Amino acid sequence: MRATIGLLLISLLSSVSASDQVPAPPQTHPILLTNATIHPVSSDEIRRGAILFENGVITAVGRRITNLPDNTETIDLNGKHVYPGMIAAASVMGLTEIGAVAVTRDFSERGDVNPNVRAEVAYHPDSEIIPVTRSNGVVLAHSCPTGGLISGTSAVMMLDGWTWENATLKAPAGLHINWPNMGAVRSRYFRMTEEEAAKRREESLKKLDAAFEEARRYLTAKEAAEQSGRITVETDLRWEAMLPVLRREVPVFMHASEVRQIESAVEWSNRQKVEMVIVGGYDAWRVADLLKKYEIPVIYEGVNSLPRRRWEDFDTPFTVPLKLHEAGVKFSISMGTGGASNHRNTPYEASKAASYGLPKEEALKSVTLYAAEILGIADRVGSLEKGKDATLMITDGDPLEITTQVEQVYIQGKTIDMGDRHKSLYSKYKEKYRQLGKIR
Repeated sequence: MRATIGLLLISLLSSVSASDQVPAPPQTHPILLTNATIHPVSSDEIRRGAILFENGVITAVGRRITNLPDNTETIDLNGKHVYPGMIAAASVMGLTEIGAVAVTRDFSERGDVNPNVRAEVAYHPDSEIIPVTRSNGVVLAHSCPTGGLISGTSAVMMLDGWTWENATLKAPAGLHINWPNMGAVRSRYFRMTEEEAAKRREESLKKLDAAFEEARRYLTAKEAAEQSGRITVETDLRWEAMLPVLRREVPVFMHASEVRQIESAVEWSNRQKVEMVIVGGYDAWRVADLLKKYEIPVIYEGVNSLPRRRWEDFDTPFTVPLKLHEAGVKFSISMGTGGASNHRNTPYEASKAASYGLPKEEALKSVTLYAAEILGIADRVGSLEKGKDATLMITDGDPLEITTQVEQVYIQGKTIDMGDRHKSLYSKYKEKYRQLGKIR
């Protein structure tokens, strides 16, 4: 019986976990997109403009582009729109497939201190979720580990590629820490008293400080060994993974939502002298002055959600981006690390914020340029500028509007297969009703 169940499970996973779309080959010739409204995001839109890219890189953007390279393919977009590809700024994209099936979840490891975990090596490029997500213009994902206290390092992944190696845009992007609860928890599924929370918090912070102290000792020993040229230090993958953080080359992505979590996390990051990004940030607007003072950006999760406290206004989650914008705090908007399948709705999270006061151009930047800046990849993506990657999308309208269709995406100049499971099911059942005579 167990063998039968195992075979059925393997059959199920093999049928749903691999997409039919073939990864695109590298760009082989120059491509000119013309007669379109170009939205660079970093500057004013260009009506009836053009954009040229070659070898995966944008070489010209403007109203008219002349002196084209030999063998240039010219595509007349007939009034369509060109935008930079959108970014899922905090996700478990490629690290999970079916939430209810444990063997398809690979975003956390056992234990509290796992800085050596690398998200990119667990990334599954054949996930069915990836083609569905990029069909709505989201072409880059910040894939994050989530378990324990120190979860590991994340990576920015391009949503196309045969393997994790050629899908990786940046790794490591940063180290992920789950800040402990600062008070009692009274949810439907989990309860914790103030005393229990205080005890657990104290234990967690001791572990966290101990890990960073050990990593600093390792860094000091390694630097001394390099200077002497005679002493050798045995490699420890845990502390090796933390060196870019200690050298301030990448930030700590601090998962914290409640106001006391954010305040204590800021104090800790200042004490440890590390760069920090708040992930979650439900209460970030309440401490916006503090975040602005220390120039700490926020990846805000869950615009389109319910208030977390009975006494809060119904629109509290919707208005956080506006309040952060007014306070001058850099932020991006994301669906969050609670699951991968909903990141196709990333543009609608931004549009929800826009409908509650956030200027529309800021809403668009929150899922493109600002996300790229926070993730340290703005030199390559996030806007349409000469010298940046040709990672962009063609639409028939504003991508933040639900009626807009994304007609084509390019990732580093590669022409991406726009098929996905949703589209194939739509065609299948459309044919069913055609055969029944319900539609023509």
